[in-house]
Amino acid sequence: MIYPSIDKLLNIVDSKYALVHIAARRAHQIEKDAFFQMKENEYICDKAIGRALEELSQGLIIIKD
Repeated sequence: MIYPSIDKLLNIVDSKYALVHIAARRAHQIEKDAFFQMKENEYICDKAIGRALEELSQGLIIIKD
């Protein structure tokens, strides 16, 4: 099973396209700056894209319209 689930994420973000855009931008920031919003041992995923999705599901990323 994929964590976090796409259904939970789509309740936060309006569309799949916006979800991909937001997660990709945050993943690039994580790779570039190595700045994490949670402790590194609290993440389930090891890759930047998974960590970005986890931050989004935890409400740590604010989405502006």
